[in-house]
Amino acid sequence: MVFRGRRVTRDRALVMAIVNRTPDSFYDHGATFAEDAARTAISRAVDEGADMIDLGGVTASPGAEVTADEEIARIVPLVEWARARYPDLLISIDTWRHEVGDATCRAGADIMNDAWAAADPRLIDVAAAYGAGYVCTHTGGRTPRAEPYRPDYPDVVTAVRTEVLALAERAEAAGVPRGGILIDGTGYGKDTADHLTLLGHVKEFTGTGWPVLMALSNKTFVGETLDVGLDERLTGTLAATAIAARDGAAVFRAHQVAPTRETLEMAAAINGTRQPARTSAWIS
Repeated sequence: MVFRGRRVTRDRALVMAIVNRTPDSFYDHGATFAEDAARTAISRAVDEGADMIDLGGVTASPGAEVTADEEIARIVPLVEWARARYPDLLISIDTWRHEVGDATCRAGADIMNDAWAAADPRLIDVAAAYGAGYVCTHTGGRTPRAEPYRPDYPDVVTAVRTEVLALAERAEAAGVPRGGILIDGTGYGKDTADHLTLLGHVKEFTGTGWPVLMALSNKTFVGETLDVGLDERLTGTLAATAIAARDGAAVFRAHQVAPTRETLEMAAAINGTRQPARTSAWIS
């Protein structure tokens, strides 16, 4: 993978740490909304082994309007700080707006994580203009911050794969570097059964040749599958992470960096792409 000329090679899948400058995140409820708190979260993620950070200025859920200018004001100073503090850190921006994409790329961002399936198609052009990466997603027709709903999928795997591949080809045709294009194996507009089905067919995405990003961290489908609350979803998240990593997914968006990194290192060792940190002469 290559993002704005930064070639990334690892012996395991990459960890994309989530840092939200929003007061209403579903997971942290605004814990990193203050700029100092967001900076601390970035530093902690780097210390725990994150390969990239994903900065968001608007929650995906319906709520109070956040203008493009406000989103830029929340995110750009953080991008500038992170780029100066961690020159080699990959910086992803969770946005659907081309204005935000342009402002953050000028500040040093590397990847446009467009969770809304090109709702603003000009974001692809921004990624192309800067040589930035672009994440291709599927929403089932849900528009930015609209109320969640589930379309009728005769075959959810085919529906998602078809759309993200078409978007990847569209991004490449627009000039986004092929090495910077990722496809998302999940996305909005899915119920728990859909997410579990997609997780069972990760190889149908990794087999396309495009790097696959998985956004599984503490999602509702984990809570519903295990009948646990928001604070008890780590085990289920890591189980899903291990399975998707075994099947070749390349990037994992995560709230808890250290356990995610260790899970990915273990999966890579089992897959044979990573050597153990150490081995003993003793036989157990």
